[in-house]
Amino acid sequence: MPYGPFTRPGVHSIAMKLRALATGAIALGAATIAALPGAAQTKPSTPAYYVSLGDSYSVGFQPGLGATAGYTGYVAKATHLTLANFGCSGATSTSIITTVGCPDNLPHTAGAHPYLNATQASAAEAFIRAHRRHIALITVSIGGNDLTSCAAQTDPVPCVISALTDLKKNVVTMAAGLRAAAGPKVPLIGLTYPDVILGEDVYPTRPASPARNAQAALSVVAFKTVINPALTKAYASSGGVLVDVTAATGAYTSPLRTVTLAPYGTLPVSVANVCSLTWFCQEGNIHATTKGYDVIGRLVVARYALLGKK
Repeated sequence: MPYGPFTRPGVHSIAMKLRALATGAIALGAATIAALPGAAQTKPSTPAYYVSLGDSYSVGFQPGLGATAGYTGYVAKATHLTLANFGCSGATSTSIITTVGCPDNLPHTAGAHPYLNATQASAAEAFIRAHRRHIALITVSIGGNDLTSCAAQTDPVPCVISALTDLKKNVVTMAAGLRAAAGPKVPLIGLTYPDVILGEDVYPTRPASPARNAQAALSVVAFKTVINPALTKAYASSGGVLVDVTAATGAYTSPLRTVTLAPYGTLPVSVANVCSLTWFCQEGNIHATTKGYDVIGRLVVARYALLGKK
């Protein structure tokens, strides 16, 4: 039968040798380029991870649902970063640096990184050091559980001031460890909380008593003049910033500004925001709703974008 152009005896073997020589030349060229000075020898150092620490807010806890995507899931999706979440429900500023493991580990936490033989802070630091060139953002929600007992006090301000001593010291220590692990340029963002005590205007029943109104007013003073300024300084000690969730959710708005919110009727804007963004007015639960966590997530994304422009 007739031969094709590369199937005649002799021509076939020559073609195979030419192909082999060409393959070898390409491989040699690639090796030579890789060996040239300045040629890429390592993986790119583009940041890829978003590291979260904190309490039940950091794991998106909601009553009846457990852990949800929360604000960390919102941030990870909006920034296209991979979430590494070390948050632990019930954490305090003391437990985050002293308690080994997570006593109240919630299943299905988005981006969860379990740690059985380390504290939350040390586990996060180890992860950050191991991925140092790939860390884009660190956030921390801590302090709420340090101050919870103060809400039951007739005058919460002295209780807050006392609890704040340890809170400031612990946040300074934690922030310093995270900064040492991450290096000087990674954004470190601390977070506060909505002032849920304002929700006592409607929970458990209306009308609110003068005593509860006075307590709500004192809680605003505590956040605005004591808690959030102290946390701002604590994070700033290691080049971090604080996102004032209390202010952003309208806690400092004049109680004379009102809005209608079903099923409660006419409420101060600050109270209506608590009812809409947290579970407090419905259940007396301090945690954010999905809408509330999304608001916090947007605040983090906006601050992250500003930090990236500096």
